[in-house]
Order: sequence, then C-alpha cells, then structure tokens
Amino acid sequence: MVEHHQVGIVFGSLTPPEDLPAGAALAEELGFGELWFSEDCFFTGGMSGLTQLLSSTSRIPAGLGLASAMTRHPAVLAMELAGIARLYPGRTRATIGLGNRHWLEQMGLLPDRPLSTVVETVDVVRRLLAGDAVDTETRQHRFRDIRLSFPPAVPPELWVGAVNARALARAGAVADGVLLSVLSSPAYVRWATSLVAKGAREADRPRPRVTAFALAAIDDDAGRALDAVRDAVGFFVGAEAQTALVTRSPLAEEIARHLSADPDAAGGVRPADHWVRELAVTGDPGTVTARIDELLDAGADSVGLWLFPPQDLGEVMRRLAREIGRVH
Repeated sequence: MVEHHQVGIVFGSLTPPEDLPAGAALAEELGFGELWFSEDCFFTGGMSGLTQLLSSTSRIPAGLGLASAMTRHPAVLAMELAGIARLYPGRTRATIGLGNRHWLEQMGLLPDRPLSTVVETVDVVRRLLAGDAVDTETRQHRFRDIRLSFPPAVPPELWVGAVNARALARAGAVADGVLLSVLSSPAYVRWATSLVAKGAREADRPRPRVTAFALAAIDDDAGRALDAVRDAVGFFVGAEAQTALVTRSPLAEEIARHLSADPDAAGGVRPADHWVRELAVTGDPGTVTARIDELLDAGADSVGLWLFPPQDLGEVMRRLAREIGRVH
C-alpha cells in the first residue's frame, strides 16, 4: 500500500502563475507528500514558481524540476537557490539537468558535452552553496574567486534530471536525488533505477531518492481520462522518440515504425489508447492507484503527478485525495 508521502503534485507550464499559491496550499492541505515546479520554456520561470510553492505552504518540500545547466550561469543559480533555501530551510530541492534540446537550440545554448556540463554544474553549485570560494574553469563557464555572501545554513538538496544510461549512472554517483521525466513507464523506471543504483554503488554511496513524473488523469470514464492526457503524451512521444524514455518502453518498436512511416510525426503524434495507458497514469481511481503502485514497485520512491485537465486542477486534486486511499 502506497504511503501519502509517495505521491506529489507537479505544477508548471499549464498553470497560470497567479494560480500557483492556491494550488500549492490545497495540495498541502490534502496531504500530498511533495510539490514540484517544472520550468518549461517559455511559460513561467522556475525560481519564481518554486518560491510561490514554498511561500504558500508551511511543511511540504518543494522542488524545481529542472534548472538547465545552460540557461543560468551556475554562480547565479547558486545565488538564487541560496536565497530561497535561507527563507525555506529544509524544504528546498533543486534539480539540475540539460533541459529540452529544442529550447536550448532556440537560444543557441546547446553544449558540446551535455553530461559533463551537468555534472560540473552540480559540483560548482554545491561548493558555492556550502560557502566555498570557487576559482576554476569548466567546459562551459568561468569562475574567478566567486563566493556567496549569504550561503544557506541548510543547503538545498541538489537533484539531477537524467534520461539516458550514462546520465542516470552519473546521477546515482553525484546527486541527492534523481528526477525521471514524464513518459516513465514501469519498464523504464525499473531500468533507470538499476542504473542509478549502479552509479551509486561504484561511488560507494547510498542510492539517491528517485522521483518519476507522470502525466495523469482520473475519471470514472476511462475514455475521458485517456483523452485528457492524449495530446500531452503525443507531444512528449514526438519530442523524446530517440531517448530511452521511448526506446526502453515496451512500445519502442511500435513507436519507431509509426514515426518512420510518418517522419512529420516527430513534432507530435496522436497516440493510441494503449500508448497512453503505458506512458501515463490514467483511468478510474482503482486503475490510477494500481498504475502508481506499478511505478513504485519498479523502483521509484515517489511519483509526481502532472494532473489533467489543467483547468480543473483543484477538483482533480480533491478527487485524488478523496478517492485514492493514499493521500490524507
């Protein structure tokens, strides 16, 4: 049986900024275990979003998922996180990763060695948050005797957002937690967490906590639940078709055949019902509960639900709290 702290709520690109405070407060009131803010370009900034989640709640941990290693200089990222962590000690998490390649290409910020850039950014941000002076050069950034004037007494947890094999193993070696993207099927979560554990073992440290994001809809009408997330699943399938999120799923060959027959579908597809069932959390309360159980049994420590339809966020959260015997 899943404990309440294993279910979180993801806010982000589909939530207007002015609705974040009420949504966060409701999620805490209903007993959900954690909050996440997903910074998607070009919707709502991650730092302002994370701050709104924390300022509107009193106990629940809140995380940024994720800050791109390229869109902010690590010294600026550390400075911003230090201020948030000083205001909300012990409740702040920040995930660092590469970010969406298309958005980085739009901004001319795609690095030559993405994984090295992420790992180096985590190291520098952690040192700065600890109060150390940093005087070094990484592959992407230069630091000349930089030290934070107000490092936090309780540094925020630094997580890594990882998708593919090498990144997952490195995350296991260096991160306080690992964030898995939407489209994380049980098969993918099992594979990903095994790599995180392998990286942790090789670094002689405990396996970090793993949270899997999931597109989710709950409705007595299973077809209506599928339709609520279908477009989002289709968008991410098109965007992630070449990554392990798709290639390590049971649908890999079928999706590859579909995309090869229709090259234009890489910008988004209309997924069949069984695709949505495999790559999202949808259905009636019993089915949603069982699906979350599958992700947890596969190795995730918690599941962050990105709820649909977004215009009914409060109602959907209340229904989850009322009907699924896992929160409140």
